[in-house]
Amino acid sequence: MRTRKVLLVIGFLVTWTYATYYLLLRQTGIHTSRHQALQAYRLNSQARDASLQSHHLAKNVFEFVKLKYLAKQPPPVASTPQISIVAAEISAELPEQHVAKVAPARIPTKTYLANGEPVFPVLVFACNRVSVKKCIDNLVQYRPSVEQFPIIVSQDCGDEPTKETILSYGKQVTLIEQPDLSDITVLPKEKKFKGYYKIARHYGWALNTTFAVGFEFVIIVEDDLNVAPDFFEYFLGTHKLLKQDPSLWCVSAWNDNGKAAVVDAAQPELLYRTDFFPGLGWMLTKELWAELSVKWPKSFWDDWIRHPAQRKDRVCIRPEISRTRTFGKIGVSNGLFFDKYLKHIKLSEDFVQFTKMNMSYLLKDNYDNTFLRRVYTYPIVTYDELRRNLIRIEGPVRIQYTTREQYKRTTKMLGLMDDFKSGVPRTAYHGIVSFYYNKRRVHLAPNANWKGYELSWS
Repeated sequence: MRTRKVLLVIGFLVTWTYATYYLLLRQTGIHTSRHQALQAYRLNSQARDASLQSHHLAKNVFEFVKLKYLAKQPPPVASTPQISIVAAEISAELPEQHVAKVAPARIPTKTYLANGEPVFPVLVFACNRVSVKKCIDNLVQYRPSVEQFPIIVSQDCGDEPTKETILSYGKQVTLIEQPDLSDITVLPKEKKFKGYYKIARHYGWALNTTFAVGFEFVIIVEDDLNVAPDFFEYFLGTHKLLKQDPSLWCVSAWNDNGKAAVVDAAQPELLYRTDFFPGLGWMLTKELWAELSVKWPKSFWDDWIRHPAQRKDRVCIRPEISRTRTFGKIGVSNGLFFDKYLKHIKLSEDFVQFTKMNMSYLLKDNYDNTFLRRVYTYPIVTYDELRRNLIRIEGPVRIQYTTREQYKRTTKMLGLMDDFKSGVPRTAYHGIVSFYYNKRRVHLAPNANWKGYELSWS
């Protein structure tokens, strides 16, 4: 059926060519003046040329059909493809000189400053929300250097109002557009998740495009995030850790348990190592992208990246107080967790000079020899004692858990996020979740002989 439709198209093309040629001949007339005769001669020449080109085109089309469909007949399929699909395949096979191509936006090509410091492109992912203006306004407001922090907005969806919003910033940002806006075929049971497939496609394209310039690092920001005053300073002060410590694979500006009631507002400079990939404003290296890009998933990239096969026991840096906060209740995730957790996340209002701090305490050996050792020296208390403020000693304490159910029950009472991804609790490091409660540092921790995360806990 597919071949018959293509041959009908070819027959129509040839018939149209000869009919046009005949009509052109008729128009010249028999009784013409010398000038009209000259015009007729030119028309005849043009008609012959057009006829010759049409013959060549018809020949090319016929050869394509012969090779693609007649030489090796495919087995019958359940449904007949539309002729537009065949036409698209044909256009891909024919020369491209007749196809107008839109020149891509120019991404800044400087990868290092004159003083040797790297350039950190901020890659903003946008689709069809004009509220991206909030995000860009915030980034432009706090950006310390246009040269060192070029803002690249990558847009999917082709939404014109959103595009106009981005372009309104002129040279302050660079717009790049994800070129493949085709629909994605998914199984019927996954139809409601189609948005996640498009997001993964967009991330893969945009990161490939940006890293292809030669940048050492890329900072990723979604279009529904606000950033803190020291957002850029935070990444400037931590980026060297990613090169120094092979056990680190990202720096995130987000604390999943960053609600105002469970963070210490007096310690905005405090940072942690975490086995949980936080996302929501994060930085990665070109080496990590080279590793991940060759196996990038078709959907749910954030859950995929948290899997042991990708994580490989590597960790991220995260802050005590978030340097990002989401305002995007409406989106692909339909406001998942927003009302219960996300809208309560505290955004840091202080400016911490991270570039002047000694960050070596976050290197694996140093951190494990201090943080892990100290946690298991703190006294064990119960949630009830903590809630009722019945603890007589000063300083940090520990609440112990041994089972999944015990962990989930305790976190719900404390107002922490209780879910797991690939067996890892949010913000955990070696199973330890640290937070602030009733003016006291608390560590929700497994037994000291902890053997590792269990995938079955997810």
